[in-house]
Amino acid sequence: MDRGLRKLRELRHNRAAKAVLATPPVQPREDGVIVFSMIGTRVLLPYLVAAKSLHAQLQRGRFVILDDGTLTHADKAVLDRHLGKPEILAIASVETGDCPSGGCWERLLTLLVLRRNAYVIQLDSDTVTTGPVDEVLEAIEQGRNFTLCGGVDCELQPVGCYAADPEQLGRDVHIQLLAEATLERIDAGLPHPRRYARGCAGFAGFAPGGFDRGVADAFSREASALLGRDRWRQWGSEQVMSNVIITAEDEPVLLPYARYMNFWNEAPPAGVSFIHFVGTYRYHRDAYTDATHRAIAALRA
Repeated sequence: MDRGLRKLRELRHNRAAKAVLATPPVQPREDGVIVFSMIGTRVLLPYLVAAKSLHAQLQRGRFVILDDGTLTHADKAVLDRHLGKPEILAIASVETGDCPSGGCWERLLTLLVLRRNAYVIQLDSDTVTTGPVDEVLEAIEQGRNFTLCGGVDCELQPVGCYAADPEQLGRDVHIQLLAEATLERIDAGLPHPRRYARGCAGFAGFAPGGFDRGVADAFSREASALLGRDRWRQWGSEQVMSNVIITAEDEPVLLPYARYMNFWNEAPPAGVSFIHFVGTYRYHRDAYTDATHRAIAALRA
């Protein structure tokens, strides 16, 4: 899709998302569940669709937001009105320590603090919940982590299944593949035997009381030493860290891909409950706009 057409479809989607302002406000609940997102002014309306459509199915939790530094006073007033005065944290207050800065690391590090006493659901703003989320509710009740799968082939495997020679992968290989290839060589105080699944950080659940940011710092130190600090700072390393933590604790729930999916420019199947509209194909087929229309109609019903 060329840049002009993408911009046109983005504007069309934002017009559709604006209708979320006419939907009833959410009644947050102090029940030990936090729905957490990092957002800025540009994604305010899509975020409201993501947050409200999930909460309508979940009927649990309160909202905590990490402000990327661009939320205005007017934005915060809208959030107060629609999400019951969510807690809003400033990204500038996050100390990244031995972890990279940027690339959503501040989001993950904040989440690892919040999970001390709450079940924390990480929710991207480019998602729409379109049906029941029973597996998520069960994971919360059972105190288990969950993750959206990266694709249909996602499965929990020994870390050795991902091992590869970094030299053979090539200099331009994506940081996620490079980091996964060296998982066997990173200890970071994680339990053994180690397992891993290629999940998606766009929708993930972290049970209370699990690993804290100390593990992220230790892992980042070792990954930087192995791969190079500049490489570990690249976009995508945070998702690896998220996957490592989720899969290192007890028995994580890998959400069934037939009902919880990433949109890769294929028509969503009947019965899908959750769609993550990833950046590459976000505005293709007007699927994001169509899902937004349906979600808002359900919120109005």
